[in-house]
Amino acid sequence: MRLLVVGAGATGGYFGGRLAAAGRDVTFLIRPKRAAEIAKNGFVIVDPKGETRIEAKIVTADMLKGSYDLILMSVKAYSLAAAMDDIAPVVGPNTLILPVLNGLKHFDVLAERFGAERVIGSFCKINARLDDHGRIIQMSPLHDLIYGEYDGSRSARIDAIDAFFKDAGFDARLSDDIGRELWEKWVLLASLGAATCLMRGTIGDIVARPGGRSFIEALLAEVTAVATAHGKAPDPAYLEATRQLLTAQGSPMTASMYRDLIKGLPVENDEIIDDLLARAASVGVKTPYFHLAAIHLGVYAARRREE
Repeated sequence: MRLLVVGAGATGGYFGGRLAAAGRDVTFLIRPKRAAEIAKNGFVIVDPKGETRIEAKIVTADMLKGSYDLILMSVKAYSLAAAMDDIAPVVGPNTLILPVLNGLKHFDVLAERFGAERVIGSFCKINARLDDHGRIIQMSPLHDLIYGEYDGSRSARIDAIDAFFKDAGFDARLSDDIGRELWEKWVLLASLGAATCLMRGTIGDIVARPGGRSFIEALLAEVTAVATAHGKAPDPAYLEATRQLLTAQGSPMTASMYRDLIKGLPVENDEIIDDLLARAASVGVKTPYFHLAAIHLGVYAARRREE
């Protein structure tokens, strides 16, 4: 199987790098700036056990040739349109696309461009970042890649993908209910993003204030109601674990959206917050706290565009 990884940041670089180190046929499509960084410093993954240097096949959009069996999309949502233009010439008749972006909106966008039959339900769980030298730093043992057919079937193509990902240095799992699991991740991301962006602090900072825990639980209740109204009610055990995670005293946890916000970078408010509001409105669920988060992040995004 030939895999094209679109993006070599903390997410795509990590999973693609592990696959390349395990001997899989992996090519990375990246921007010239990132290519120059890797040429200078190498393609490096750092985990608690040490440093792994990877011999990676790297191309820029003008170098793409042929077609690929699988494309792992790991760009930020606001870069998706440009990434789709880049990969279009190498999407062959049997190419499958496996995106690991946040939210659900990107599945609709990819399906409209390339056909719903090509897009595999998928997401990842990882705590990683790029350091000042462009090295991929794995900050916790969590490194899960989850995928599956939307109807829960065990097709030949999903079995082939599963075999390709297994035993490659991360936790790969085939899901028989990928739609529900995608909503579960959104429940966590939306609650975490709205809380930390609105309050400009960590989970620990928020729960330490009077009413902070109740505020986070109200956010969690709103997004859970939206998921349930769409027929994707979170598993009770998952929901309780999420509640505990988001209300842990002293927790340093923040959302990547918050970290981008305080750096003055673009944020994924359209995909994580605004799209959630649209889906809430479509099923008549009220989400007052998420509306506040949408206004807050919308003002921020508008100011960035004016600068």
